[in-house]
Amino acid sequence: MDNRRLLLAASLSFALIVVWTMFIAPKPPAKLPGTPAGQQTPATAAPGAATPAASTGPNGPAAQATPAAPAAPPAPVVPVASDHEETVILQAGNARAALSSRGAQLVSFEVPDKAGKQAKLDLVRKRLEGPYPYGLTDAAHAPHPLNKALFVADKAADGKSVVFRFSGPEGTAEKSFRFDPRGLLEVTVKLPGQKGWGVILGPGIRNLTKEELKSRFEARSAVYKTEDVQVLDPNRFDTVDLPGSTLRWIGVEDTWFLSATMAEKGVERAYVEPFLVQGADGEGARFLPVPPKDAITSEQKEMPRELRVLLVASGDEMALRSYWGPKSYETLKALPYGLEQTVNWGMLRVLVGPLLAGIHWLHDNVVGNYGWAIVLMTVLIKVALLPLTHHSMKSMKKMQELNPKMQAIRTRYATKLKDKQGRPDLEKQRKMNDEMMALYKEHGVNPAGGCLPLLLQMPILYAFYRLLSTAFELRGAPWILWITDLAAADPHYVLPIVMGASQFLQVKLSPQTGDPMQRRMFMLMPLFMTILFVGFPSGLVLYWLTNNVLTILQQGVYNRLQKQAA
Repeated sequence: MDNRRLLLAASLSFALIVVWTMFIAPKPPAKLPGTPAGQQTPATAAPGAATPAASTGPNGPAAQATPAAPAAPPAPVVPVASDHEETVILQAGNARAALSSRGAQLVSFEVPDKAGKQAKLDLVRKRLEGPYPYGLTDAAHAPHPLNKALFVADKAADGKSVVFRFSGPEGTAEKSFRFDPRGLLEVTVKLPGQKGWGVILGPGIRNLTKEELKSRFEARSAVYKTEDVQVLDPNRFDTVDLPGSTLRWIGVEDTWFLSATMAEKGVERAYVEPFLVQGADGEGARFLPVPPKDAITSEQKEMPRELRVLLVASGDEMALRSYWGPKSYETLKALPYGLEQTVNWGMLRVLVGPLLAGIHWLHDNVVGNYGWAIVLMTVLIKVALLPLTHHSMKSMKKMQELNPKMQAIRTRYATKLKDKQGRPDLEKQRKMNDEMMALYKEHGVNPAGGCLPLLLQMPILYAFYRLLSTAFELRGAPWILWITDLAAADPHYVLPIVMGASQFLQVKLSPQTGDPMQRRMFMLMPLFMTILFVGFPSGLVLYWLTNNVLTILQQGVYNRLQKQAA
């Protein structure tokens, strides 16, 4: 077997894996069956615009009424409905939550847009109508009338907690929100005397543009964990029904950010429901239930989709704890819930973790720039693989010396590999291969020896791809000049073109073996790799370019030593 064929097969196989992962492969389906799409929840009730106003507070005139006579049983304090909508701000570290007194719902949750940057990003999707996160549904899963009610806010002095209370024709309710010491949002909802009500999370996360909603690179989904982590595609048509007793956490996510909720008390069931997104960009979106598959129109098929989570209460009280923030692996791993599993590192997590840790260490202790940290990490990987690459170059040199004899065998069998009917003669092909393998054995050449370093590089390349496509720490991290985001593609295509040129030079300097057709195919590989890398993160292209340059230098040194020894 010719090592060039193995090299070509390995390269094409890797390219196929990457293309399949990025463009074709579906997300893992949920293990549990869904309920019919006809049971989806409409989204019609809307909280009003959250504009700051002075609060009447919990101690209004009615709250100061004369207390009942001692002989009568003590009556509960009933909060007075507020006349003004109020926005209450809770702050914990870099997180800033804004809660509207209309329905006591979360209307904004701001976190840093990029690691180490001051710019803020709102994780709550703006909407034209429909409940906001922590809004309520009734027993029929329709928006609850309490979402329109004006609650009275009782704010803590430290700015980290608030209790909203309401009592009126819509019912009696209490919602409390508090940041715990880890920055998680504790939420408790009480609806005395009501059954079958629910709490809403989502739909979606972040305010994506219309272009981002349609982009295949903006991976949006719902995610939950029972025994294993399951990811749900927003393009599904049915509602997924999950028992609360087995649910460890559930939430909505995209590539970079996560809103995940741990049910601590009172959750009977959880539903994940698909919605169509109508409108976006600044003014907000309208979320429409997805029609059944046989009733959806062609226009609706083209609309982007999001998923919403509905937690249904088992009684009159529900206690939740939520994480809102970036999918930073180290941050999530520090929490005791396994949320770090939402960082999609693919099937090579065992490689991605050490790569991320190494790049972090180089950035923090050596260079202070993630681009140069990637370059240094590539050098370290190349040094670690040096014994294998040295053996590979020796093997390829021997293959080059044997090439005339190999070509003579091919020429001798060229007219014998097919029978008179033009069908392949398997026996003649076997004999030709046996002669070639005997020639390899006689000269002590391993035909696969030249391919081993490349085969080892493929998993590392794929691990770098997963790392640079998901590591929040590298989002927006600059390198030099126009490369301002190592997690995004080069906007001017300069880096992929330079990488392709280095690939071409590497092929030209490598020992030429195989038949002329195989050599021509290998000369096309740089072009293929350039096209493939155009849309890849700049950090990944930088890694492969650095690897090519180091290989060229190594090959140049090896060729010079060979000439001196001759």
